[in-house]
Amino acid sequence: MDIDLARTFLEVAQSGSFVAAAERLHVTQSTVSTRIRQLEELLGGRLFVRNKAGASLTPAGAQFQRHAVAMVRIWEQARQEAALPPGHRAMLRIGSEAGLWNRLLHRWIPWMRRNARDIALRCEVGLPDGLANALREGVLDLAVCYSARSLPGLRVRLLCEEELVLLSVEGRDSGAADDDYVLIDWGEDFRRQYRLHNVDAPMPPLSISMGTLGLDYLTQCGGTGHFPKALAQPLLDAGIARVVSEERPYSLPIYAIHPADADASVLEPAFAGLRAIVGG
Repeated sequence: MDIDLARTFLEVAQSGSFVAAAERLHVTQSTVSTRIRQLEELLGGRLFVRNKAGASLTPAGAQFQRHAVAMVRIWEQARQEAALPPGHRAMLRIGSEAGLWNRLLHRWIPWMRRNARDIALRCEVGLPDGLANALREGVLDLAVCYSARSLPGLRVRLLCEEELVLLSVEGRDSGAADDDYVLIDWGEDFRRQYRLHNVDAPMPPLSISMGTLGLDYLTQCGGTGHFPKALAQPLLDAGIARVVSEERPYSLPIYAIHPADADASVLEPAFAGLRAIVGG
């Protein structure tokens, strides 16, 4: 069976829409429809019920979903193993959000090259939903994220939980104007906490999705924002920022996600490195 048929099926199942699947796969909607029809002919049954709301799995489609996940994962693993560099026993494909690469994982790569030299690395940057889909489809072996999605076949581990501090730059404090607060998007867990803490408050006019960019903005323009203390420490040491005390501090969990059936002999060195970096 053409592996593109399985990929297309999984995209439709995930998005609930032939149109959305076409956009994600960068093909036309008619191509998606043709692939699903071909797959249904091969399997001898309908996989989706299409209606105005989109497309939902039939019982047969739900049964086929786990097999499609396994097929795509096995294909990706075979493709990677065929291209394994000489002298390496395995390939580890890891993805993470940009902010975590900048904060933590840029130190993990040298650790792995020193301590697990027989494991080749492929490192990618992505958004949480895209990383979860890549894990499900076998494109990635491990993802490190600020938010974790529970999907069939994936295991989630809590790496650590950091306390966020309210950082004030250039003398601004908690009494500053609302416009001075910069909302840094640290993921779904932080957004949930922020909504609970600020039920009646209007949304800040400036929101930035990457912590390092938010810190650069505060350095240039001043203001307040929530950051892990380790990230803010250089500004605190330089005396150009201070921590504003809060009654209800925010926490920032960092998760590692991987397929439940992943090769433990490859993952364990990776987790040893992550623990070393987080603990350091």
